[in-house]
Amino acid sequence: MSTITVIIPAFNEADSIGRVVRDIPPIVDEVIVVSNNSTDATERNARKAGATVLSENRRGYGYACLKGMQYVSEKVSKPDIIVFLDGDYSDYPEELSEIIKPIIEQNIDFVIGARVKRFREAGSMTFPQKFGNWLATSLMKLFFGSRFTDLGPFRAIKYGKLLELEMQDKTYGWTVEMQLKALKRKFTYVEVPVHYRNRIGTSKVSGTIKGAIFAGFKILGWIFKYTFKK
Repeated sequence: MSTITVIIPAFNEADSIGRVVRDIPPIVDEVIVVSNNSTDATERNARKAGATVLSENRRGYGYACLKGMQYVSEKVSKPDIIVFLDGDYSDYPEELSEIIKPIIEQNIDFVIGARVKRFREAGSMTFPQKFGNWLATSLMKLFFGSRFTDLGPFRAIKYGKLLELEMQDKTYGWTVEMQLKALKRKFTYVEVPVHYRNRIGTSKVSGTIKGAIFAGFKILGWIFKYTFKK
């Protein structure tokens, strides 16, 4: 039986985090919510829902994910699978069972929850998100022969493979860094179509012009870095 740990970065997601944690299937062994300098009731609500709560005061999606990974690395018993999931309730946590299935049944290394159009709620992805996904995945296909169609945050990876990636990005480039490094290391990977709905609250990235532009530069920076890296 595979052991599963979920890491959820969360910045001011008090209204949604409890729902996210409670909807995660009971097959998961531990849910870790990393509060990324939240100033609301995110930590209290996550703890009340049954999550392990960590605090990372340095703002940035990658910082929060790395904090969760550090916590896992210090535990005596390590999980077989790590799942990353957003705390805004845009993903459907109950679909985690489908996300991990290729790892358990087919020995796949890495799985992306792809937010396919037919399963997306109207308005759930902004134009910057859709354009950024198209551009990034098109460039990965061009330069690396990739089959990725999405940079979806709902994803699962074997814990040992995650360590091999030596993740570094502290902010918005975290998802594309993981995919690029998986391609470079020739990990086996698949996408699983997932449902996607309008998030609770306002996005801290795609909901602002500054955030969207900065995320775009980070994503393109990682792609070109790995394209020309020997």
